[in-house]
Amino acid sequence: MNIEQQVEYLMLGTEYGDEALRRTMADELRQRLIEADKEGRPLRVYAGYDPRKADLHLGHTVTMRKLRQFQELGHEVTFLIGNYTSLIGDPSDKDVLRPQLTRDEVAENGRTYAEQAFRILDPQKTLIRYNAEWLSHLTFEQLIRLASNFTIQQFMTRESFKLRWERNDAVYLHEFFYAIMQGYDAYSLKADVQVGGTDQLFNIVTAARKVMTFLGAKPNIAIILGILPGTDGVVKMSKSLGNHIPINTDAEDLYGKVMSIPDFAMSSFFRLVTRWEPPQIETIEKALNDGSMHPRDAKMKLAYEVAASFYGEEDAQKAQSAFVSKFQKKETPDEMPEFKLEGAMNIVDVLIATHLAASRGEARRLIEQKGVRINNEVVNDLKLIATQGVLQVGKRNFVRLN
Repeated sequence: MNIEQQVEYLMLGTEYGDEALRRTMADELRQRLIEADKEGRPLRVYAGYDPRKADLHLGHTVTMRKLRQFQELGHEVTFLIGNYTSLIGDPSDKDVLRPQLTRDEVAENGRTYAEQAFRILDPQKTLIRYNAEWLSHLTFEQLIRLASNFTIQQFMTRESFKLRWERNDAVYLHEFFYAIMQGYDAYSLKADVQVGGTDQLFNIVTAARKVMTFLGAKPNIAIILGILPGTDGVVKMSKSLGNHIPINTDAEDLYGKVMSIPDFAMSSFFRLVTRWEPPQIETIEKALNDGSMHPRDAKMKLAYEVAASFYGEEDAQKAQSAFVSKFQKKETPDEMPEFKLEGAMNIVDVLIATHLAASRGEARRLIEQKGVRINNEVVNDLKLIATQGVLQVGKRNFVRLN
C-alpha cells in the first residue's frame, strides 16, 4: 500500500465524535508515515490491556485487530500488559468505583493474555511489555510534576466521574492517577501511535499527548476505535452483562454467537472484528442496501470470517456446516400457534393481534430492524397487507396465518 492507502486502511473503524479531530489524527498519521519512511524505520505502535479478568472476549480484540493491520504494513507493535495500571483499574467507562486488585490477582489474570492475543497478532512480530517496568520506578516528585499538567475540572467533566458526583457518590483521588499513568506508558514506549476504544479518548488524546509534550517527546497519534456492541447489538460487549462473545471457546460456538447478533449491528462488526479491507466492506453493504444480498447471507459471511480468523478455514467451514444443519435446514417448526386473518389486515395489526408485539411502536421497530418475516421473506413495508403463510419474529417466534 502507498501512504494514502495505509491511512485509509488504518483509519477504518475509527470514531472520535468530532470530525475535525478525526481529520487532525489522519493528517498526523500521514505525516508520521512520511517521516518514518524517510528515516527508514517502522512506526512504534501499541495498545494496553489491563488484566482485570482472565478471559478476553471479542470486544477486546477490536484493538488487537488494528494492531495486526499495523503489523501487516511492517510497523513495530507492542502488546502492553497493564500489570501496574490494573492495580487501580480504568474508570473511563464506569460510573462506579472499580475494585482494586492485588498484585497476585493481576499476575494470575495476565498469564493468559498474550496466549489469547496471539490468535490475532503475529507472535514473531509482537513485543510484550509490562508497565510495571517504568511505573513502579516513578518517584513522588515525578508524579507531582506530571499531575501539574491537569486540573480537577478536566477530570470532573468526564461522564463517568460527573455521574458519580451528581449522585453524591465518592470519587477517589487515586482514580485520577490512571490517565496520568497511561500517558507515561506512551512516553516510556516512545510511541508514534496508540490504539484504543472511544472510552479511552481522554486518556489518549488529552492525557498521553499532554504528558509526552510536557516531557519533550513528540505526541503520539490516537487511533480511536468504535466500541463493539454485544450480542444485543446495542450495549457495549461485557462479560458482566452476559452479551459477550468469548474467544476462549471453539469455532462452532464462536460462529453461532456471531450469527445471533441483530442485522443492524453487522456494520460495526464488519469494521471492527474482520480482516476485510474497505472495498470489500463497501461491496457487501451496497448489496445489502440494494437487496441483492440477504442479511442472513451477509451474516454468515461475517460469522465465517470471524471464526476463520481465530481457528482457521477448516474449522470455520465445519462450524458453518454445523450451523446450517442445525438451524437453517430446520428453520420452521412443525407445530406452531395459528391465527385467522380477518379481511385485509396490516402487518402491524397482525403482530399486535398475535401478541408478537406489545405495541404499534414495538411492531414498527421489529419491522425496521428486519426482524419480521412472512414465508421466510423479510418484511420491509410497514403498510404490508399480511397474507397466508408462516409469520416469524426473531429466531424462535412463529405463527401460522390462515
